[in-house]
Amino acid sequence: MRELSYLNKYLFKYKKYYLLGTGFILISTFFALVPATLIRETFDLIEEGVASYSNGDLISRDETLKYVLIYAGGIILAAVIRGLFMYMMRQTIIVASRNIEYDLKNEIFFHYQTLPSQFYKENNTGDLMNRISEDVSRVRMYIGPALMYGMNVTILMLTIIPFMFYINSKLAFYSILPLPLLVLSIYYVQNIINKRSEEIQESLSDLSTYVQETFSGIRLIKSFVREENFSSVFSKKSVEYKDKSLRLQFVLSLFFPIIMTLIGLSIIITVYIGAIEVFSNNITIGNIAEFLIYVYLLTWPVTSLGWITSIVQRASASQKRINQFLKEENNITSSENITIDLKGKIEFKNVSFTYPDTNITGLKNISFKIESGESLGVIGTTGSGKSTLANSILRLFDISEGNILIDDNKIEDFDVVNLRRQIGYVPQDVFLFSDTIENNILFGAKNKTFNHVVEAAENADLTRNIQTFPDEYKTMVGERGITLSGGQKQRISIARAIIKKPKILILDDCLSAVDTKTENKILENLKTIMLDKTTIIISHRISSVKLAKKILVMDEGKVIEEGNHQDLLKKRGEYYKIYKNQIEEEKIN
Repeated sequence: MRELSYLNKYLFKYKKYYLLGTGFILISTFFALVPATLIRETFDLIEEGVASYSNGDLISRDETLKYVLIYAGGIILAAVIRGLFMYMMRQTIIVASRNIEYDLKNEIFFHYQTLPSQFYKENNTGDLMNRISEDVSRVRMYIGPALMYGMNVTILMLTIIPFMFYINSKLAFYSILPLPLLVLSIYYVQNIINKRSEEIQESLSDLSTYVQETFSGIRLIKSFVREENFSSVFSKKSVEYKDKSLRLQFVLSLFFPIIMTLIGLSIIITVYIGAIEVFSNNITIGNIAEFLIYVYLLTWPVTSLGWITSIVQRASASQKRINQFLKEENNITSSENITIDLKGKIEFKNVSFTYPDTNITGLKNISFKIESGESLGVIGTTGSGKSTLANSILRLFDISEGNILIDDNKIEDFDVVNLRRQIGYVPQDVFLFSDTIENNILFGAKNKTFNHVVEAAENADLTRNIQTFPDEYKTMVGERGITLSGGQKQRISIARAIIKKPKILILDDCLSAVDTKTENKILENLKTIMLDKTTIIISHRISSVKLAKKILVMDEGKVIEEGNHQDLLKKRGEYYKIYKNQIEEEKIN
């Protein structure tokens, strides 16, 4: 319960629902007792009526039947009223649990978004999704059905059992004797069911992941003619899922026979001991009927005790997993919360960064300065630290050593959200949402019209492609933009960045998937856009960076050369080698 205590704030928030629900349980319990009392009176009345009728009192028969009908009406009325309050009980407690589920999911999702990139490197997507879906659903079962039935069984037991002992302690003792055995049996069987259900869930998750991966890579599978192999693996996984499902079904088949056997045992004991007590003149036949109703009323709630215990255990385990993530803190915080409008001046002072998970050096003693509105080109081989440099300006992580200054303020002093809103970023790995082209371009842009979308698409040399689509800007791009080519996806990503009209524009190798002609067209359009923006162009192509006022050549996280295009060519160093190699490649092509 220590882990589940985290939910107390939500229980307090919706306390009115739970208090009302408890009241409805009390009322429904009262009307559950009424039929038992009326049935006792009915049986006793019939017994007396039969005795009188046997002695020649013919009027007693009609009188007895009249009262039987009245009692029957009372039983039906009590059942209807009880049903109404049970409905209201569910409409309060279960509705409250759904509200808490909604709040908890939103809290987790919002918290996920505040966590740094490092968190997502250390945790896989499937685990994150399970905690916000499966784990939250298990927790809801605790704050909903488990609490509701827990209160119901508690009130019933505190009401019925003392009343049963008041009527006849011997019959009460033997009547409820099988019930603890029923609780233990249900608890044992339920634990087996839960364990096997989890195995099925894991198997289904594995199967779903495999299917998703297969369909995502269907082009590659077809290209390598691997359909038969993937079908074979899918069949094996399907057989594993089927076998686990059958094992669960075997246990489920035992569930109700066990319940019905123990209920039947309790009824037999009640009738037998009741008969002995009737012959001893301690109770009437009506009391036996009354006790049978009480046993029936207690059986299903008591049966739920094992189920409730199992739910609480599972909810506790799930809440523990949720709490682990909720305790994760975002270390990317602001010390001064500066929210000024950026001019775009950037300065690196002896900046170094080491990735904490791999201890690989991403940046090593980097120093440079870009004035507002200037452009910087960054070139180097794969793994030289180009993208790490870009991510450090977005403050996706905190650097290990040195200082990054923006408009002469330390980057740590800026409000993180305000800083990122004024930076346009085109990542190396393009991610498009399963939405329209228009909405993908508008992603992250505020107060922008359709005309701005068209303008951004034109500057990204995307208009010609969009006009060939039947729905043009309303075209759905599919999951992760699967319906588009690599170059089209990159250009949408560029349009998404420039529509923001940012003060700082970072292009991280965003032209690698386009041909030289398209690249030149985009760069030509970007010249106008770059006039009043601080622009950082990261690429492995000389053609992309040569227009920049200053160029950094990086290798293994260090700046090995610095200058403009002409100066670097004159040095005949690494930049010159890259240039010569690319010229030769173009000639061959």
